[in-house]
Amino acid sequence: MNARTRPGRVPQPRLGRVRLGLVRLRALLAVLATSALALGAATAAAAPGRPAATRAPGAATATTTATATAASSCDTHASSLRPNGPPQVTAGSFMAKIRARGHLIAGVDQSTYHFGFLSPFTGQIEGFDIDMIRAVAKAIFGDPNKVVFKAISDAQRIPDVESGTVDIVAHTMTITCDRLQMVDFSSVYFEAAQQVLVLSNSHATSLASLHGQKVCATSGSDSLNIIRKEGAVPVAVTYWTDCLVLLQQGDAVAISTDNSILDGLVAQDPWTKVIGPPLTDEPYGLAISKQHPDFVRFVNAVLEQLRTGGQWAKSYQQWLGTPVPPPPKAQYAG
Repeated sequence: MNARTRPGRVPQPRLGRVRLGLVRLRALLAVLATSALALGAATAAAAPGRPAATRAPGAATATTTATATAASSCDTHASSLRPNGPPQVTAGSFMAKIRARGHLIAGVDQSTYHFGFLSPFTGQIEGFDIDMIRAVAKAIFGDPNKVVFKAISDAQRIPDVESGTVDIVAHTMTITCDRLQMVDFSSVYFEAAQQVLVLSNSHATSLASLHGQKVCATSGSDSLNIIRKEGAVPVAVTYWTDCLVLLQQGDAVAISTDNSILDGLVAQDPWTKVIGPPLTDEPYGLAISKQHPDFVRFVNAVLEQLRTGGQWAKSYQQWLGTPVPPPPKAQYAG
């Protein structure tokens, strides 16, 4: 999906006004980041039966030969397991264990506006990805609020799934063949494409035009490889809001990642713009441990209900606006 055009963009202001606005924005971002970390710590401490945030000893990380072979010729749009009818919590299933625990544990973002962010108005983590998780919780418990959200960085996504620290990850996470060797994914629930964000007064036209210059992305994202491939100098940080601050301070000339994420950054700083053609195809999936194929099928059944029942479109309109495209059509490995 290409970044939406934004009619009526505010004209470029005088330099002094820009600097004042950026100082205020940096202060706001710092407050939001601190609040988000505090909420994550408080939630972790209050959650009963919550597993430790470290890797379990002996957690499975090795990939089988069959999985490696499949990944080498994988289809990222059709790599998931087909659901077995409507979502059902059957005896002995991983979903039954989650129900017995009393809550779903989800690894999510806390700083990506529109998808997973800590709202300063409600004090809750909200967004399109969060709606996907709440739908899974509702299918298990009948209550979408029975979720413990664990705020994690891009780099933590796969380790936390592999170790069992979280049951599922919803974190603008692209399905790639390399990642499929380590974790399983749901069917594609969102389509994005990598593009570039620069300041409004930049003369850059594409990532290729930034050869030899610093371009920011998060550690653990697949954006870094594209930046390096195009001849720019990748700068890795923890969160996308960190990239925005580097851009505002002049410590990076651009940010390059999925246009879904860049749209959120533009909404936070109107003195930026998205440039250039789409560089990659970025199909998003919900990440789940390879130890729980029954849960993968269950989640896919939930996503199918969201697509056909209108909830996917309602969530899209709430967080991303209009026009609302049709949801990605579910495809499966077999």
